[in-house]
Amino acid sequence: MMRRVAFAVPGDLNTPTGGYAYDRRVIAELRALGWGVAVIDLGDGFPHPSAPTREGARARLAAVPPACPIVIDGLAFGVLPEVAAMLGGTHALIALVHHPLALETGLAPAEAARLAESERAALAGARQVVATSAATARLLVCDFAVPPDRIVVAPPGSDKVAPARGSHGGPVELLAVGAIVERKGYDVLIAALAGLTDLPWRLTIAGDRDRDPPIAARLEADIARRGLEARVVLEGAVPAARLAALHQNADLFVLASRFEGYGMAYADAIAHGLPVIGTDAGAIPDTVPAGAGVLVPPDDVAALAAALRRLIADGDERARVAAGARAAAA
Repeated sequence: MMRRVAFAVPGDLNTPTGGYAYDRRVIAELRALGWGVAVIDLGDGFPHPSAPTREGARARLAAVPPACPIVIDGLAFGVLPEVAAMLGGTHALIALVHHPLALETGLAPAEAARLAESERAALAGARQVVATSAATARLLVCDFAVPPDRIVVAPPGSDKVAPARGSHGGPVELLAVGAIVERKGYDVLIAALAGLTDLPWRLTIAGDRDRDPPIAARLEADIARRGLEARVVLEGAVPAARLAALHQNADLFVLASRFEGYGMAYADAIAHGLPVIGTDAGAIPDTVPAGAGVLVPPDDVAALAAALRRLIADGDERARVAAGARAAAA
């Protein structure tokens, strides 16, 4: 008899983010193992769903037979405590937490507190919790009262890919990957690069510009204000083939995230053997091994600029860190 599981996601499963890529891979691998996986679209707008979206999500989840476990992506689960309370006694609810909702950068304190309270209540109704990193698991235990024995840590893996070829002369090609939202720290990156115009570099940013339009507009304004239009390319969300090409042509990966529950963009860069410059926020130190990158404090423009200057200007140092990334990838 085929084992079955329902996998509930907020909106389009093909959304180009690390969290949705994780969900897609889990679903694909479960099916390869012989599981019947029913994907449930909970609707758009999470973690701030409209009342009709919330009611529709509740109805779809309530329709799942009690014998079928339900995995619910944390982007929705954390704001559905009433669903967790309603179904927790009759269904095996499994919360998949990429990172706690209250830790999204830019939230007003009251909104962060509301989200933390909501997610804490929802997690109380989960039979099991999957966290994508040990750092996230520690947060769930300490700040969300999840018992350690209910947590499974399942970090993303990386498929083997050919090492990046690099740009082979000309400006050093920098690559940043991630949705243009405040948490990714693009404002910090642009501020750091603004002081490095004496060096030969070019930055390509591949990330969804529609997730937070005001932040995307602010990034474009920052680039223009600092006179970097000729050096910074905003590609928006790109298909997998284009992203692979960008990795192949890059010399250095950089992302100034203010928090990551895992940081799949960093892991993908390491899989391509790219030297990494990032921050030590959240789970990033677990994702970027020593020797594969240089990590600085989040929101520290001077430290980020110093790391960028060192790796842009010194090809030997860049090659040394790249060798560490290739070793980590293997």
